Amino acid sequence: MASHRLNFTKAALLKAPPAGKGKKDYYYDEREKGLVMAVTPAGTKTFYLYKRIDGKPERLLLGRFPDISVENGRKLATAAKGDIATGANPQKDRRAIRDEMTFGDLFAEYLEKYSKVHKRSWTYDEREVNKFLSRWFKRKISSFERAEVERLHAKIGKENGLYQANRLLERIRSIFNKAIEWGWQGTNPAVGVKKFREKSRDRFLQPDELPRFFEALAHEPNETARDFIMISLLTGARKSNTLAMRWKDINVTTATWRIEETKNGDAQSIHLPLQAMEILNARKWQSDSPFVFSGPGASGHLADPKKAWTRILKEAGIENLRIHDLRRTLGSYQAATGANGYIIGKSLGHRSQQSTAIYARLNLDPVRESVNKATDVMFGYMNNDRTNKVGRE
Repeated sequence: MASHRLNFTKAALLKAPPAGKGKKDYYYDEREKGLVMAVTPAGTKTFYLYKRIDGKPERLLLGRFPDISVENGRKLATAAKGDIATGANPQKDRRAIRDEMTFGDLFAEYLEKYSKVHKRSWTYDEREVNKFLSRWFKRKISSFERAEVERLHAKIGKENGLYQANRLLERIRSIFNKAIEWGWQGTNPAVGVKKFREKSRDRFLQPDELPRFFEALAHEPNETARDFIMISLLTGARKSNTLAMRWKDINVTTATWRIEETKNGDAQSIHLPLQAMEILNARKWQSDSPFVFSGPGASGHLADPKKAWTRILKEAGIENLRIHDLRRTLGSYQAATGANGYIIGKSLGHRSQQSTAIYARLNLDPVRESVNKATDVMFGYMNNDRTNKVGRE
């Protein structure tokens, strides 16, 4: 074991060589007392705080370098010393995570400390983990092995689909990664489990399906679900945003809908074609809710209208179509009517490094023209079908 004392800088720490076989090298920061970087024979570099707690020397894990910068390492060390000064014992808390925590306790901590703070989709974490992993809640986190996660992944893939299985695997991996980050010394049982190969969907409503889809939609008795599905098709907006659509975000004068925050974190302005405005105007007269598609649940707006969607597809004789495919349908008909990728990306709120600068300069006029053309073509199939029926009669 070798020890060194130096002023921590990124350049200096990057130059630190791997330790000798079976040893660890320690580097002590001259600026932040107690801040240490340990280097293993494999070259792994980890920040620790060495501090006497309750009369005993303790080593508190702060994180890996360079994932954690020198500046943040110093901040973490200072914060940890502040906690200790107030009587806290972080090492004791971390031992509790390592030795005593159940999966249910870990998930509750994951939800409150990480998911609800950093993820807009935290409700999906809560729903999916409770649905598929509740039988794990009373077990110690040290009891899980990779083979068990592999078996569960295979079972969910067979019974609920490849996409569902892969998303659950990602959640399990993330939960255990957080346990390690918070001081647990175990091994993540999801590491090394291979995801199923996913095929990107290219499904959208075909021209011969549109007349049947519109007819079945017109017969749907649930008016709120019916209007939601039509607005989803006409705007190409994400399902979560459309479900939570608010009247205050709709500008009737400019026929636009302003979404303050989309899935990628950006705001988005969506053009509302004539057919969409007709639906919204009709709903506005009979609404006293802040939401366009009000619902009885805790959220105040419509939940996922699965039953209505199933009825519509069954009556229309359409298979393998999801509500999210309506978003792809608008983009497909925009492409068919001559829109380029930038216009389609702008209207659907896609983000890409290549086109971000162009999106920033692009006004809504060409998007409006493109969406209008696409929706006119889609409704044209419905009108043509009605004309043909009359002719046959």
